[in-house]
Amino acid sequence: MIVIMKNGASPAQIQSVVDRVEELGFNTHLSTGKEQTIIGVIGDERPVAEGVFRALDGVEKVVRVLKPYKLASRDFHPEDSVVPINGVSIGGNRLSIMAGPCAVESREQIFEAARAVRASGVHILRAGAFKPRTSPYSFQGLGAEGLALLAEVKEQLGMAIVTEVMAPEQVEQVAEVANMLQIGARNMQNFQLLHAVGESQMPVLLKRGMMSTMEELLMSAEYILSHGNGRVILCERGIRTFEQYTRNTLDLSAVPILKQLTHLPVVVDPSHAAGNWEWVPRLSMAAVAAGADGLLVEVHPHPDKAWSDGPQSLRPERFRALMDMIEPVAQAVGRTI
Repeated sequence: MIVIMKNGASPAQIQSVVDRVEELGFNTHLSTGKEQTIIGVIGDERPVAEGVFRALDGVEKVVRVLKPYKLASRDFHPEDSVVPINGVSIGGNRLSIMAGPCAVESREQIFEAARAVRASGVHILRAGAFKPRTSPYSFQGLGAEGLALLAEVKEQLGMAIVTEVMAPEQVEQVAEVANMLQIGARNMQNFQLLHAVGESQMPVLLKRGMMSTMEELLMSAEYILSHGNGRVILCERGIRTFEQYTRNTLDLSAVPILKQLTHLPVVVDPSHAAGNWEWVPRLSMAAVAAGADGLLVEVHPHPDKAWSDGPQSLRPERFRALMDMIEPVAQAVGRTI
């Protein structure tokens, strides 16, 4: 349920509604727009009649929210959210590009990759220190050593860092280095981890699970938002279907649908969807045309020597070409890079 206050409602009237909501055993969430304040009633409001709140001074109307997710809904937050990351905003009119290798492999490799993507205008480096892999025999990441190398890149090159966190006990350690915590597809419904990153108040990049619906993705975002952490970015990275030509099937329809359902920024990872670098440029252009707020692209200086995901990684020169390709598409849909 949401309580929409009248234009010009006084702070005292708003507080009176908040007090009444909390008296009834609910939690509240305030969304203050340019003209109106919306008070979200958090909890099972079904036994409560709308009139309980409608009779209060300053209330314009009361609307029941039928969606299971609330804080992620546009009903609670009609305006698009913009998440600032180290001077770069994700959401709004500017298209955000996050790029880098799948994993940190060595000091030489990560600095070469970081310098290459920075030279192409990228301010956010993506790279994994901890890597969840399907096989226990695959490279699992450098762990703490990888984080230390990312810290060096951050300090020396001034780039923001987005890297994956896999368990609640890792959150504090990773947050010391990262500017944004990534929740991978396999952990989208790791609810203890979602609680932990929510409590951290750090920006969170939440990837859609490979077999998850859009509603399940939004419910996972709700876990993070429920801790008062509104800095959540959703990522479509392809879902598992019967198709075998691609690594996953990129669900481009998720972009406009999610943009309609939620105020949260939506970015696309074409690399994990394609599984093949040759298809990444066209999928990237399609994602921008569909309304994505940004892209998450794998770039490796030497894909043939990559310890993970080499076939889907762009070489630096191909990434520069991609940036040139998406710019006119971005301009056509009212975005800048």
